[in-house]
Amino acid sequence: MSERQSGGLRSTERIQAPAGGPGRGPGGPGAGMVAQKAMTFGPSARRLAARLRPDRTAVALVIVLGVVSVLLTAIGPRLLGHATDLIFSGVLAGDLPAGTPESELPEAIRGQDVVPGAGVDFGAVGQVLMLVAAVYLGASLLGWLQGYLLTGVVQNAVRGMRADVEAKIHRLPLAAVDKSSRGELLSRVTNDIDNISQSLQQTMSQLLTAVLTILAVLSMMLWISPALALVSLVSVPISLLITRAIMKRSQGQFVAQWRRTGVLNSQVEEAFSGHALVSVYGRRAEVEQTFGRENDELFRVSFGAQFVSGLIMPAMMFVGNLGYVLIAVIGGLRVASGSLTLGEVQAFVQYARQFNQPLTQVASMVNLLQSGVASAERVFELLDAEEESPDPPSSGAPAVTRGEVAFEDVTFSYDPERPLITDLSFVARPGQTVAIVGPTGAGKTTLVNLVMRFYELDGGRITVDGVDVATLPRAELRSRVGMVLQDAWLFGGTIRENIAYGRPEASEDEVLAAARATYVDRFVHSLPQGYDTVVDEDGANLSAGERQLITIARAFLTDPALLILDEATSSVDTRTELLVQQAMAALRTDRTSFVIAHRLSTIRDADLILVMEAGAIVEQGSHEDLLAAQGAYARLYRSQFEGEAVPST
Repeated sequence: MSERQSGGLRSTERIQAPAGGPGRGPGGPGAGMVAQKAMTFGPSARRLAARLRPDRTAVALVIVLGVVSVLLTAIGPRLLGHATDLIFSGVLAGDLPAGTPESELPEAIRGQDVVPGAGVDFGAVGQVLMLVAAVYLGASLLGWLQGYLLTGVVQNAVRGMRADVEAKIHRLPLAAVDKSSRGELLSRVTNDIDNISQSLQQTMSQLLTAVLTILAVLSMMLWISPALALVSLVSVPISLLITRAIMKRSQGQFVAQWRRTGVLNSQVEEAFSGHALVSVYGRRAEVEQTFGRENDELFRVSFGAQFVSGLIMPAMMFVGNLGYVLIAVIGGLRVASGSLTLGEVQAFVQYARQFNQPLTQVASMVNLLQSGVASAERVFELLDAEEESPDPPSSGAPAVTRGEVAFEDVTFSYDPERPLITDLSFVARPGQTVAIVGPTGAGKTTLVNLVMRFYELDGGRITVDGVDVATLPRAELRSRVGMVLQDAWLFGGTIRENIAYGRPEASEDEVLAAARATYVDRFVHSLPQGYDTVVDEDGANLSAGERQLITIARAFLTDPALLILDEATSSVDTRTELLVQQAMAALRTDRTSFVIAHRLSTIRDADLILVMEAGAIVEQGSHEDLLAAQGAYARLYRSQFEGEAVPST
């Protein structure tokens, strides 16, 4: 289609794309569907978290398991400190004479339950160590179960997001898809959603555990020594200030990173799909330069995002280590004074390390979380894009029965500042073959797109069998219309499946009958697996003409009331074209047919020929009448059959 509506999905910050046609060839746009400037982190993160709401029971269980697991882990150092106290006090007491009064005991063990001269009670120590082992084993098992449940929650959320995106794409108007780069759209559907999945999976469990660990460890630290706990807490505001400053700078870079990923994907997809033309026209060097430029730009923004966010962890570790040194010094002094036992200081040092470790984990997850939220913004932008207008309720009756199509004062343009079709009126009677001819860009394909409601009118109306198409559900309208485009589209499947795509419930005999009627049967038997031959990606293992014949057979099988042929025989040879024309003549019987053609020899027998220029019908009539009029059609005809084209004056 030559006419395109400008713009893409809602955007406020565009990236300069390489020059070229929209979505075509190696030089197409890299950002037909570009992202906005970064939304605030909070709303995007909350909207992403809301995706977990359907599994809130499992999420609640994950939280409970996390709480219990963290509490068990927090008890461990306190129990180990008790074991240390038993050994330390036993060693000191073993060196003292039996019966030494408590007033003469060393400060470090005074007030403890020790027996001078008895030595270490290894039985008690063993019991404590067994309890510690049981506590840590229980914490590990609960942590494993928590991770198992969380994996299911995250994957369910991502599965739902993929389903929503898939459904959204089918609700987008053709204009949004048609003007957008396929690589950019695919990047949102695949790369960004995969990144969200990884980010949620890796951050949710660690983030929950880290927060719970901070609360549990802080409680244990306050229980052991409020003074030492205050020393540990001094590092928290410093760490938060550092993290906030770095996050503020890196968030925008992560958004740019994923936007640039979409741009690069678009360029690669277009270069690969147009590889043959790139080679034929000797544009490899230009494509490589474009790729190199986009790849370097992606490297620049990715390096900046990862480097800046990567500063958080070493900064946090530095602050944490300073606090660790202060705790060790102050704790040693308090042990010497008898204010704390050695086991309590040992436990506190472990808690201090455990307290700083989750803070460091949170800091190290910031870049991953930011990357995931940046991808979520891009996916949410797609989900928030403007959709097709809602369908009216179904009437239950077939949308198209006779196939009479009437244009009544139709006005339409892709760009409001560039009018294309203005006050266009004509009627296609049931069973008529209406041919539409004219120069490229005249609006031929636009007419049939308007009939199919791929675009909405700016004014006037189009009726089918007297019913305004705007009042018909799109699915009902299109289910009775057969369409064969110039670009033959086949999917990865057998030839039989590709033919039956138009009517999946068709029997084997009906599929074979359609294939024979459209001469697909003639070349299929030369293939190794016949109708079970699997079509490669884009039908690369078939010729252009064979692909086109399969799409014609697909339309034949649907038995439509209204038939649209957009240069349907442009890719077949002259002999096959004559055969296909005979098949199409049978197919068009008792059906209204719109035939868009540049090759005027294919539409001589049309009941009505519309000649279009600049979105207007400048002539209409039969082949003989239009030749006799010596107007625009006659000039087109002479340019094809009577020598070199001569520009009209």
